[in-house]
Amino acid sequence: MPIQCSVDLVPGLSTTPVWRKWLLTATIAAAAAGAAVLYIFDPARCAIYPVCPWHSLTGWDCPGCGTLRAIHQLTHGNLAAAWRLNPLAMALLPAGCWLALRELVWQAAGKKWPGLVTRPVFGWALAVITVVFGIVRNLPGFRI
Repeated sequence: MPIQCSVDLVPGLSTTPVWRKWLLTATIAAAAAGAAVLYIFDPARCAIYPVCPWHSLTGWDCPGCGTLRAIHQLTHGNLAAAWRLNPLAMALLPAGCWLALRELVWQAAGKKWPGLVTRPVFGWALAVITVVFGIVRNLPGFRI
């Protein structure tokens, strides 16, 4: 059985292990650093970002193609350009932010928020939507 050390920032409020708080801090710092890199370096102009293997092999856009460029536009406040680059990623961004914030609060403070989008049906629906989006965005009349 592993030994767990816990620290209370406010007595009686949280018994989160110290290592978990460090991990959460590192995760937030990594996300902020990633956002800063995307803000500074445009994925459309800089070759520091990876190339999509699906697009390289087939010439078709995968469901994630354009997400880095969309986030770059989003960090500059250009929501319309971000939507044009990858509407699926931008539509899922609020749910992703909710899930990340929910997990952060749960891990840091031990409080669980409602988990409306964590039921299995949402995972299956997301899988179907992603596949359909990947197909539709490559049809000749629907270049999205």
